[in-house]
Amino acid sequence: MNLSITGKQIQLTDPIKSYIENALDSLLKYNLDIISTRVVVNADEKNGKKGFGVELTINLPKTETTVIKQKDKDLYVAIDRAVDRANKVFRRHHDKLTTTKTKNSSNEAEIDEITIDGVDEIVPMELELYKPLEIEEALQRLKDSGMQFYVFNDIDAKMRVIYKKGDNKYGLY
Repeated sequence: MNLSITGKQIQLTDPIKSYIENALDSLLKYNLDIISTRVVVNADEKNGKKGFGVELTINLPKTETTVIKQKDKDLYVAIDRAVDRANKVFRRHHDKLTTTKTKNSSNEAEIDEITIDGVDEIVPMELELYKPLEIEEALQRLKDSGMQFYVFNDIDAKMRVIYKKGDNKYGLY
């Protein structure tokens, strides 16, 4: 990382420069390949009050330049706040780069073959849940199909399951 520290209307001492360098070392933990960093420290006096401004200009590959400006009465506080803001920006950028998106972004889910003891094969089916059904209509579809259970949405938009019991009675979830 190329580092340039400049002072405007202020004489930068070695302790100030080393403090800035140590503070900027915290940005390296994100492994973002920082190309260059330019720090401009300025002193200004308005209405008899002294203040300091810190401007960080950080260049990363394949992204726009990040510029952070911070002002405070105390120089060290201004440096700390500017570096904290840079840490926040870099953490967000790092999180964007490292989070994984799902491979299958379509609405169709992949169905893998599942082996269960005592079952010859499992056949994936697509459910017909397009329109809500009355419970009586779902019961009639279950009886006509000869299946063990039937999944449907009822009139209240609840997903329900109607199933055939062993004693030729029917249950409803």
